[in-house]
Amino acid sequence: MDWLRLIDITGLVLGLIYLWLEYRANIWLWAVGIIMPIVNSCLLFAKGLYADFGMEFYYVAIAIYGYYCWRWGNKKEKGKELPITHYQLRHIVASIITWLVLWGAIYWFLKYHTDSSVPILDSFTTSLSAVAMWALARKYLEQWLLWLVVDAVSCGLYIYKDIPFRATLYGLYAVIAIFGYLKWKKMMNAPKVA
Repeated sequence: MDWLRLIDITGLVLGLIYLWLEYRANIWLWAVGIIMPIVNSCLLFAKGLYADFGMEFYYVAIAIYGYYCWRWGNKKEKGKELPITHYQLRHIVASIITWLVLWGAIYWFLKYHTDSSVPILDSFTTSLSAVAMWALARKYLEQWLLWLVVDAVSCGLYIYKDIPFRATLYGLYAVIAIFGYLKWKKMMNAPKVA
């Protein structure tokens, strides 16, 4: 087995652990969220997915931010973990603008400054992932819908780039995104226990 397959398999295992923790809205997902990008960055660079590679650095930073938000970001009830809420309208507009600007900028960079063979899809998934990670850090229910799109497109992209374990992981992510949305919605609507 070559080292890229081993990294791909390790990323798969870490991704499954991360997904399980995210599904359960468990704060420890952020610890895995720091380790997983470090592992994945080697694979992505080797496969020429430069935007995805660069995104791994963002994932480490947002994992630290996400942990902080989940642990200490509850402004209504100090000392309590951040609750699951809905995406706010003002954040939707800002997120769409951010996504489009990032998509265009990353596409331009990949198209004119790298040998990327998939600049449109690589920049699409990378830019939407940036927005989805921020929404996850803020614990918005609708982050699952963003991930559903990212995961479905990424699954196809990784099949095309011959990264089978990562493609499998993202196919599973897409399915779990549906169940995660339903689970978080149920958790959000559950009566609060004093």
